[in-house]
Amino acid sequence: MLLLELKILTLNIWGIPLVSSDRAPRIDAICKELRSSDYDIVSLQEVWSQQDSEKLQQGTANVLPHAHYFHSGVMGAGLLVLSRYPILGTLFHAWSVNGYFHRIQHADWFGGKGVGLCRILFGDHIVHLYNAHLHAEYDNDNDEYKTHRVIQAFDTAQFIEATRGNSVLQILAGDLNTQPQDISYKVLLYTSKMKDSCASDTIRTNECGRNSYTSPRLLEKNPLGIRIDHIFVRGADHINAEIVEYTLPFPERVPGQKFSFSDHEAVLAKLRLSVLPANGASAVATATSAVDVEQVACKMNGEGMRELGGAGDAPLEDVCLSVAQPLPAARTAALNEALALCDASLLQLNTDRLLYYSAATVLFVLLVLLVEFAAPVGLRTIYLLLKFIVFGVILFCIFMASIWNYMERNGVLQGKKAMEVMLHHAQKYEYFY
Repeated sequence: MLLLELKILTLNIWGIPLVSSDRAPRIDAICKELRSSDYDIVSLQEVWSQQDSEKLQQGTANVLPHAHYFHSGVMGAGLLVLSRYPILGTLFHAWSVNGYFHRIQHADWFGGKGVGLCRILFGDHIVHLYNAHLHAEYDNDNDEYKTHRVIQAFDTAQFIEATRGNSVLQILAGDLNTQPQDISYKVLLYTSKMKDSCASDTIRTNECGRNSYTSPRLLEKNPLGIRIDHIFVRGADHINAEIVEYTLPFPERVPGQKFSFSDHEAVLAKLRLSVLPANGASAVATATSAVDVEQVACKMNGEGMRELGGAGDAPLEDVCLSVAQPLPAARTAALNEALALCDASLLQLNTDRLLYYSAATVLFVLLVLLVEFAAPVGLRTIYLLLKFIVFGVILFCIFMASIWNYMERNGVLQGKKAMEVMLHHAQKYEYFY
């Protein structure tokens, strides 16, 4: 029996004040595009300005009258949900690890990132929309945030599982900064038992040729682009969630302009929910736990697969899992890989703590020498400034070696122990996972 149909759109709008190109006209164009369509839920990321949030809400109020902006951190979480139907409740869960405050050029920490939940009423049914924007990957060759992103992915999956409640459908829609061959993608998908709404190996949502903001350097390095914007779905135990359509609905350029709507592509998934017969519900539950839910097709040749999303020279079997691989086995493999990352990060944190304390000690000796000896003639102001700088760097090193190091260590430990709990019990109590 057909329960409902709904259309979900997600888009990273690239709304960084003073940084993002053509921000004002792009947001106006996004409002116009949303007004002219019939989306039921719109999940937006990188809405970093309160003014932009209000403009998006007001500009779409006639078709998407219900909205919620998630506030967090210094800049706000950047997450905005627009809905055709009433939002009955919201909840925000901040991640325990989220980058570094002193990496100002990356700025993820200042966003206070996490996953936001909106409980939306469709007729007589509750649908849960989860909006998330995982930590960005700034260096493909040396990804220092890989462990943070894995823990965020696992944390998000556990948050979804813990808050499913009486909802007939759970939807995770956002810029997850993870490709289908990445460990973060596998951990999130396998531990949440959600389904990737994209079944194509040709769709790209970022750094692709159709986008005006993709640099020639990125295109030369990876002509295919990457898919990091996702819509994951999971129906309730008695509900079948069918993916009817999956597309990139926005035009390649803003009408009348030479630039795109964002540096990411908008993603649309149309879903159809139907009630399963009593015997069908248990059959689907069994099938869901018995098969791999990853939607990556492995039909490309070796050279093409190396180009897929910057996968480098990774072995083909590491990029694509067999679709026949059982979910428990895939989940176990993903968790073991994630735990190895956590262990490596904990070792690195111990090394970093020693390095920071050592640097603080050396600088303290230098500061004592600067205090003991008189300033050279004519350099008194510079000498005084140098002492202040050295003192400031000492305080920074002590803070990084103590307070910050323990904060990050506890965040990684919390994620690691949560994974270990699942890994220990999932095989024995598979029904509950």
